[in-house]
Amino acid sequence: MSTPAIEVSGLRKAFGDKVVLDGIDLDVRAGTVFSLLGPNGAGKTTTVNVLTTLARADGGTVRVAGHDLATDAKAVRAAIGVTGQFAAVDELLTGQENLQLMVDLGRVPAKDGRRVVTDLLERFDLAGSAHKAASTYSGGMRRKLDLAMTLVGNPRIIFLDEPTTGLDPRSRRTMWSIIRGLVADGVTIFLTTQYLEEADQLADRIAVLDQGRLVAEGTPDELKRRLPGTHVRLRFTTAAELDAAARVLTGSTRDDEALALRVPGDGGTKSLRALLDRLDEYAISAEGFSVHTPDLDDVFLALTGHGTEVAAK
Repeated sequence: MSTPAIEVSGLRKAFGDKVVLDGIDLDVRAGTVFSLLGPNGAGKTTTVNVLTTLARADGGTVRVAGHDLATDAKAVRAAIGVTGQFAAVDELLTGQENLQLMVDLGRVPAKDGRRVVTDLLERFDLAGSAHKAASTYSGGMRRKLDLAMTLVGNPRIIFLDEPTTGLDPRSRRTMWSIIRGLVADGVTIFLTTQYLEEADQLADRIAVLDQGRLVAEGTPDELKRRLPGTHVRLRFTTAAELDAAARVLTGSTRDDEALALRVPGDGGTKSLRALLDRLDEYAISAEGFSVHTPDLDDVFLALTGHGTEVAAK
């Protein structure tokens, strides 16, 4: 087991009479990716703001990189890097100038500044655009530059708050590769994301936050094993067809908004054939069907009652 990079006990935060964080506990191991998931308003960004000293907790204890957040916030800030939901680059400056600005503002010795900037431009495949204004960069390039700026001070703990939101699939996978490289170098990543596939691909452990409370925590596989096994999802064109199928297929779970029915099964051809024969017997026609094994979308829906389309912030 690696040492803890972040330790949180009984963290509380309220805005007026609205409790946003209701006594959460977290233990993030060094050199791992820890992902915090939750629907809109669950408290993910508030958690990041508290852990990065941008907001003051109302209760509980927090240690980041071995430093007490309440008594040694300056040491915490020196040990971490933060990449927010929106790229914090100066679009009037070039990529190189943005990085040089961070060098000048940070604690990088003057003699090392040029080398640090050059290394980061090459590491993030931005050397060819180093002298172009950041306003000309694509969304993926801006996010890479933003993360490169975060690394100027060589932080060992990095908070990434929805780092790939709005990126195309290729840019998103490039960011995944960069994140994996950071972890391979021993960096700890605290990740919030609205893409459950992203958490599944990257996270060593995942915590699910809902209405200010942690409702589950574990590895991706551990969370998936919480749910029953494979199921068949049937889609219908009318509510009447859905009603008829629900009456016939006992033990199924209906989704009235999507006109769909989830039927437990083992995913084998024999059980699938029996299911379709059952519908045929009662002259019920499905528009289509698909076979699903439990994934993080299913876990998220079961734990929070919300689909992934609202799993943001």
